[in-house]
Amino acid sequence: MARVLVPLAPGCEELEAVTIIDLLRRAGVEVISAGLDDGLVRCSRGTVLMPDTTLDEVLDQSFDMIVLPGGLPGADHLNDDPRIQRLLRDMAEQGRFTAAICAAPRVLASAGLLDGRKATAYPGVLAAGEQPSIQVLDRPVVRDGQIITSRGPGTAMDFALELIEALEGRAKREEVEQALVRP
Repeated sequence: MARVLVPLAPGCEELEAVTIIDLLRRAGVEVISAGLDDGLVRCSRGTVLMPDTTLDEVLDQSFDMIVLPGGLPGADHLNDDPRIQRLLRDMAEQGRFTAAICAAPRVLASAGLLDGRKATAYPGVLAAGEQPSIQVLDRPVVRDGQIITSRGPGTAMDFALELIEALEGRAKREEVEQALVRP
């Protein structure tokens, strides 16, 4: 069974965080949500989430994928956390998946993971002029090798389904998507 880490930072986008966690769990993926600190996480719209654990508790565990929800200032908190930067680089070096949505692809860029890659993000987050080595695409979801990025709350379901396909295959994605009764 695939294992996925979803770090939850104060000010994260709750629609993205919950959609990612929910859909991956529907696919049978083991998802560990980890707060940057102890306690509850207040999201960007005031929703309060209770992480499964803290980031410090899982730093030495093995994961197949790390997924960063966006939202502000959540993505800024992720970007400023040296533990997240180290985890992202370690995951990439091990050939594991790194994924981010909305404002969080900036965290992947800061870790140097998007150099020479295709990616997408919330409009303006990955400004082409500021980061010329990244090919920024205007698509809901972009997968470039082991890196998956997405645009924002409106693309969260498409993003989560792409994560399922990357981890569990096309058939599992279709099974989960069919049960969601998407148009």
